[in-house]
Amino acid sequence: MDTTIEHEDKSLIGRFTKWRIEHLSTRQFTLILSFFVGVFAAIAAFFLHWLIKQIQMLLTEGFTISSINWLYLVFPVVGIYLTSLFIRHVVKDNISHGITRVLYAISTKRARLKGHNCWSSVIASAITIGFGGSVGAEAPIVLTGSAIGSNLGQLFKLDNRTMILLVGCGASAAIAGIYKAPIAGLVFTLEVLMVDLTMASLLPILIACVTATCFTYIFVGTDSMFTFHIDGEWVIERVPASVLFGIFCGMISLYFMRTMTACENMFGKMKERPYQRLIVGGVILSSLIFIFPSLYGEGLSSVNILLNGNTEADWSEILNNSLFYGHNNLLVVYVGLVLFTKVFATSATNGSGGCGGTFAPSLFIGGFGGFFFARLWNIYNIGVYIPEKNFTLLGMAGVMAGVMHSPLTGIFLIAEITGGYQLLLPLMIVCISSYLTINIFEPHSIYGMRLAREGKLITHHTDKSILTLMSMESIIDKNYTAVNPEMPLGKLVYVISRSHTSFIPVLDHAGQLIGEIDVTKIRHIMFRTELYHKFSVAQIMCPTPAVLGRNDPMEEVMNKFDKTDATYLPVVDANNELQGFISRTRMYAMYRKMVADFSTE
Repeated sequence: MDTTIEHEDKSLIGRFTKWRIEHLSTRQFTLILSFFVGVFAAIAAFFLHWLIKQIQMLLTEGFTISSINWLYLVFPVVGIYLTSLFIRHVVKDNISHGITRVLYAISTKRARLKGHNCWSSVIASAITIGFGGSVGAEAPIVLTGSAIGSNLGQLFKLDNRTMILLVGCGASAAIAGIYKAPIAGLVFTLEVLMVDLTMASLLPILIACVTATCFTYIFVGTDSMFTFHIDGEWVIERVPASVLFGIFCGMISLYFMRTMTACENMFGKMKERPYQRLIVGGVILSSLIFIFPSLYGEGLSSVNILLNGNTEADWSEILNNSLFYGHNNLLVVYVGLVLFTKVFATSATNGSGGCGGTFAPSLFIGGFGGFFFARLWNIYNIGVYIPEKNFTLLGMAGVMAGVMHSPLTGIFLIAEITGGYQLLLPLMIVCISSYLTINIFEPHSIYGMRLAREGKLITHHTDKSILTLMSMESIIDKNYTAVNPEMPLGKLVYVISRSHTSFIPVLDHAGQLIGEIDVTKIRHIMFRTELYHKFSVAQIMCPTPAVLGRNDPMEEVMNKFDKTDATYLPVVDANNELQGFISRTRMYAMYRKMVADFSTE
């Protein structure tokens, strides 16, 4: 044992850690690490987009805009198959749902992400998207950035609170680096990952965001991802249209989330049959891309066409390579169909074995939804004229705000990546209207809804966050003395005298819990020796006030203690076999300690 410790002290990391503890506070060291997290996240984001671009250029170089391209039926399936092989044989782990995986790590694994998450999502998503998978690169990069922060924290053996902060730094740096939007990166971490904004967390996250943004400028220049010039000044007469459009965005978000969930469930039933998933998902995806080439890859180039066009001829460029080419009169029909089918293309990509996120698809659907709404509004002269390109921009923010339950992220991201600050007021109106609409139907974001169903979602509510972070395994006491129902009172008294708790479970011969002995209720007979052979455990036991399941969330455990006012509650498995018990005193002691740690600046 001494040899191991001595060896660790002499290692490079061990010596550095010792020096760091002596010369730097945890807060100072966190600021330094946040800088490096920003650098590495920017490098990962640049490499991913560069790799996607190279693959797409190689595959689509010979495509003509005036005719259909049959290779659209092949490329997506090949990409998903290669991705699934890479995940199955190289990664050997599940890397889907990147942002959900980050939320899960924060809530149940003390912000610990595996080392391969620093690179595996980058490779897998580049293959998927480069070959045409209709998903986004943002979620994989958020997972990558978060994993970089997590693994740096693990390397230097930092505490759980600092680890969560570094994960937040990685996620925010990823968003800031991809979009050159530092404020949006900060707000994303607060709204989506639920990392609380305190003076201790604000500065590291800002350092990571600004660092990632600056390095992205160095790598790719200062141009925004989307080019946008406002079409006329915004006027107050457009408020009703903006509110109605916000509600429309909320309903699109609901459609997107519900359809995505239904498709995930369908593909989930084929989990044990990967080739069936590949065939079903591949056929759906390839067919949709063949008919609507705008669905190929992230599709943000099509959104740029809608943002920059001024006439029907300009916007009709999105019909290139499709069956609709040359039929400019069908532009609105095409946009509406793409808006409707994008969610199926995204679901088929991930469901059949691809790797990608829903961040970019929500921007895509929002942009197409905004153009669709404004074009119909103007064609039928429903009210005051609303510029199509402006509403394309507003739609991107509105659907993102609805799908991700993050109105501030939608507002600042779209304003930063397009320079559209002149539309800040309508952005606010649309995002708030969309968020309030979706909140009626879905209380959680598309990332949080899976964890919320399991009670594993961290929130800004400190009490609920602590209960989420607490684990039953850490407070369950497996050291108990059980009795059987045939045991006479005399032997029971002896057991009670030797027990370190007043919780005496009664088990049958199969080890199943059938009741308990409440010492306070048998005091009137337990000291009368003449009754020791007249009573058995079965006659004096009582039912347990409540039973805890092994996987019960801690909030439910707390509620059961409050309702029953019990001192001890048993924990059983699915077969009602006793696993141990939880002490109310011990549980609340741990709760108070975690609240104190959680609240420390």
